[in-house]
Amino acid sequence: MSTIVDRFEKIKLKINSLNPIKPVNVIAVSKTFDFDYIKPLLDHGHIHFGENKVQEALAKWSNYKKLNENLKLHMIGKLQSNKAKDAVKLFDYIHSVDNQKLADTLAKHQINLNRNLKYFIQVNIGNEIQKSGISVNELDAFYNYCTNEINLKIIGLMVIPPNDQDTNKYFKSLNELNKSLALSDLSMGMSADYLEAIQQGSNYVRLGSSIFGSRS
Repeated sequence: MSTIVDRFEKIKLKINSLNPIKPVNVIAVSKTFDFDYIKPLLDHGHIHFGENKVQEALAKWSNYKKLNENLKLHMIGKLQSNKAKDAVKLFDYIHSVDNQKLADTLAKHQINLNRNLKYFIQVNIGNEIQKSGISVNELDAFYNYCTNEINLKIIGLMVIPPNDQDTNKYFKSLNELNKSLALSDLSMGMSADYLEAIQQGSNYVRLGSSIFGSRS
């Protein structure tokens, strides 16, 4: 049976075989797995981990983060404004900025807590009613608001593409939008499609099951 570290190393080999233009950050999505289960990857030296619920992340990571200042925690799930203060305290990256109320709340807590996070704007690239994200036609105005009005450090765009179609075209579209805003980072690609995402310019991939196995 292959271990978490074995699977992680195989993923890195696959990524390196693509000769990506810039280094790719693998975010190990550790949501629902307890700390002891994911610890072998920490002991192996990996530092990027993703969670999608603030309360679970606080319980799991708060103590360890005080001991390891290199650890980078990524909030990859839908973030409610009433959880923004705790998120700003704990996380280093937030991938799901998707509305002005949330952006304003994050900006306020950043100032109060003297923190400076890195943010991705989540784009609803397929205009799916059930998905969060800024629509493509509102993106320019929202990006300008976040950067110029409230001083959020937007480093790139994030997408969860429609899963019933050719994801490659959505990755390509997001890369073009990212370039149009002169942004340097892209958060796209999960366990099923991360290699395609990297080929379209992604340098942050969010991998859960391919590293940790299936969730119960």
